[in-house]
Amino acid sequence: MSNENLQKANRRKLIILLLLLLAPVVISYTLFFSDYRPESSNYGELLNVQKLSGSGVDQSDNTILRMKDLRGKWVMLMVNSGHCDEACQLKLYYMRQVRLVQNTEKHRVERLWLIDDNVPVDADLVEKYEGTRFVNARDSELLELIATRETQQNHIFLVDPMGNLMMRFPEDLDPSLMAKDIKHLLHVSQIEH
Repeated sequence: MSNENLQKANRRKLIILLLLLLAPVVISYTLFFSDYRPESSNYGELLNVQKLSGSGVDQSDNTILRMKDLRGKWVMLMVNSGHCDEACQLKLYYMRQVRLVQNTEKHRVERLWLIDDNVPVDADLVEKYEGTRFVNARDSELLELIATRETQQNHIFLVDPMGNLMMRFPEDLDPSLMAKDIKHLLHVSQIEH
């Protein structure tokens, strides 16, 4: 092979190598500026991350519960009146079942009911949903920080281990899909308390 042919072959290899190196950058810029957004695979709606701070009074022992006390745990949170209607009881049931489905990881998940009118919860509900924290939050900053105050009672929310409100689940909840989301989050999160 002549020297000239060798230089041409080397030049072709260099150009191909440069094209291969630049291809991911060109593709990523093209996708970004064309507003391409892949479909989300999670069931719950991701919210703008909002740090939850504030406190309420735990109905079980009249102690103050601060959100920072729950750091290191994933928290399923619901807001409702102490007069728990059928929809409220269904959310409590779903939260309990979704936590149980997590098997060996269930110790990383807490259930929190923020009671927005400070009405004492019926003793039967306290017994039936043992492990749920029943917290009076009527005048608490917590309720102010949860967006869409008009629809707070329609959703179950998820708080990450750092105390950020980050997801809410739909009103017509499918508990198996909610459990799948939480199982995935538990799997990928490495934050321990």
